[in-house]
Amino acid sequence: MAPPGALRDLMLALGAVVAALGSLLVIAWKIYFRGTGTGTGWDGWWERELQELRERGPAGDAPDWRQVLVLGLDGAGKSSVLHYICSQTAREHIAPTHGFNSAQLYVEGLEMDLLEVGGSQNLRAYWPHYLSEAHVLVFVVDSVDRSRLLTAREELHALLAMEPRLPLVVLANKQDKSDALSTAELCEELGLHTLSRQRQLFLLPTSATWASLSTATSVLHVKNLLVTLLSQP
Repeated sequence: MAPPGALRDLMLALGAVVAALGSLLVIAWKIYFRGTGTGTGWDGWWERELQELRERGPAGDAPDWRQVLVLGLDGAGKSSVLHYICSQTAREHIAPTHGFNSAQLYVEGLEMDLLEVGGSQNLRAYWPHYLSEAHVLVFVVDSVDRSRLLTAREELHALLAMEPRLPLVVLANKQDKSDALSTAELCEELGLHTLSRQRQLFLLPTSATWASLSTATSVLHVKNLLVTLLSQP
């Protein structure tokens, strides 16, 4: 009868052989049944194994998601603002939004979802439903439409009363028009000076046109401001 130590060594050796054979069988199985990819030899198998390891590895850091709610009366230029923020391509005419419009923008680790809700009277009732998900409110005003500034002011202040701390970016749009009100005049007309100092408030002159992208009223300044606001901890 063999001594117990010799039996133990024999069992360990047999175990190692079985494990090696098992590994070889697994490799052969992979090559035979998965040989229709990048090749049937060792190189093809190894590339597929690396791909599996990458897929099983931890995913990269997902970008931080932020929602920007874009509101304003119909005809203020909201759709044009979204277009030039996101694409900066020439467009002669941009159709107004009659319902809802959204655009996604990836900038500096941020995933910005810009949601525009139409500004016609029947759609304004839906505005409050989107406030709770918003991280920033962008309110676009037609600087030429003097007759509806009171309506714009009332709608804006009703929204702000629901979300006292929501950052606000007001765009004094259509500054390329000769009869546009200045930002100082719009600040007074919209009653922005009456808002709480606890709210982050910005009033920017804008011209949502292709020709204005390289001017002081470019909507690209709005894009930079949004990135800065949404990057805050």
